[in-house]
Amino acid sequence: MHQTETAFKPSLSLLDATMLVAGSMIGSGIFIVSADITRNVGGAGWLMLVWIITGFMTITAALSYGELSGMYPKAGGQYVYLKEAYNPLTAFLYGWSFFAVIQTATIAAVGVAFAKFAAYIVPALSEDHVLLASGSFKISAAQLTSIGVIVLLTWINTRGVKTGKTLQTFFTLTKLVSIFGLIAFGFLALNKGVLQTNWTNAFSLNQMLPDGSLSSYTTIAAMGAIAAAMVGSIFSSDSWNNVAFIAGEIKNPKRNIGLSLFLGTLTVTVVYLLTNIMYTAVLPLQQIATADKDRVAVTAAQVIFAQGGTIIMALLIMISTFGCNNGLIMAGARVYYTMAADGLFFKKAGTLNSQSVPAFALWIQCAFACCWSLSGKYGDLLDMISFVVVVFYMLTIAGIFILRKKKPDAERPYKAFGYPVLPIVYIVMGLAFCILLMAYKPRFTWPGLLITLSGIPIYYMAIGAKKKQLAAAESA
Repeated sequence: MHQTETAFKPSLSLLDATMLVAGSMIGSGIFIVSADITRNVGGAGWLMLVWIITGFMTITAALSYGELSGMYPKAGGQYVYLKEAYNPLTAFLYGWSFFAVIQTATIAAVGVAFAKFAAYIVPALSEDHVLLASGSFKISAAQLTSIGVIVLLTWINTRGVKTGKTLQTFFTLTKLVSIFGLIAFGFLALNKGVLQTNWTNAFSLNQMLPDGSLSSYTTIAAMGAIAAAMVGSIFSSDSWNNVAFIAGEIKNPKRNIGLSLFLGTLTVTVVYLLTNIMYTAVLPLQQIATADKDRVAVTAAQVIFAQGGTIIMALLIMISTFGCNNGLIMAGARVYYTMAADGLFFKKAGTLNSQSVPAFALWIQCAFACCWSLSGKYGDLLDMISFVVVVFYMLTIAGIFILRKKKPDAERPYKAFGYPVLPIVYIVMGLAFCILLMAYKPRFTWPGLLITLSGIPIYYMAIGAKKKQLAAAESA
């Protein structure tokens, strides 16, 4: 594809931007992770508190990002904010982690989730249907379906931002209506006995064992259990910041990015809380904790809709994951575009095609996500994404304090709500989450840190290559 335009087209309205926030957040997590949360906390009250804490952190972070998005309303989002507040190395480490794990592994996992639930309708697409096996390496129909979805959505997004945004807005509105429908039918099918039992001693924090019995924690271990429980809720609430990556294509970005961040995260937080209340209204806690393959929503739908529940839920999750992946794919490529412009990524990723979108960046992201789909290791990687993501969120929010000092006179069309209290509260909560995970769930933390730190030698190699190019150009 030849490059005919050098600038992004501002085509996304406030509704489109809000739908990108909500659509990128709601994937498969809300339909699955409540099982693991319940096993960790053992009470309906604590199940809700984990989602409330996560929702508070997400909305607080989104409100803080509003200030940064108003100051730097251009493609690249968090990468740009980290570069301005700290230095190019910090920004690169984020961009490297984003490419290596955060975005591409998430795209792979959401793609495979689509395929797994599609298998309820077309059994041939099942992960159990192995097409090729060589030793421990296996390729299933679900993995190939995931790759097919990722390639299709990447191609759609190379056709221009208008095509991608139309798809995003349609699928996000459809899934929001569908989820609210599920919640409504769930409350109509409410079982008073189940609800009352679930909410008796709801705030007693224990580990729930497979037989439904409870095992008490020591005080310190209880804090570790809450942090471990939040891994799922934070993963389910992530990707809200994707809208900032695509800032160059949003109409009136100084106003609409901050507003869409708030509206999108608030909408999803409400949806998540209502969904979990609905789970506790129709399923005993033991059933939530022991749902087949953690698919809580399918178990709930079987109670609500009887035999048709599985198909209804499978269709809803297919819509949800398809729309989620469209948002992730659309937004992710803009980070690599900005990195390429700084000479820190493949040069070709910094060009736009005839439709004013970074097609090469989209395709290289596609290739990496497809590799994760084939590896079968994306599930392990997702466990550590929450840790890495929160570390960079804390750094970015701390950047607000740095930039207020470094650039006191810079234009700030929108100032962080609750500054300095709410940003500090977020940083303290994020720090507690990360420290507890490092202490009690090291397998969630060290691999992510190592992948992030592996970007340091890559950065200096890129800088060295850039200097050589400049020197060669000057001597020519």
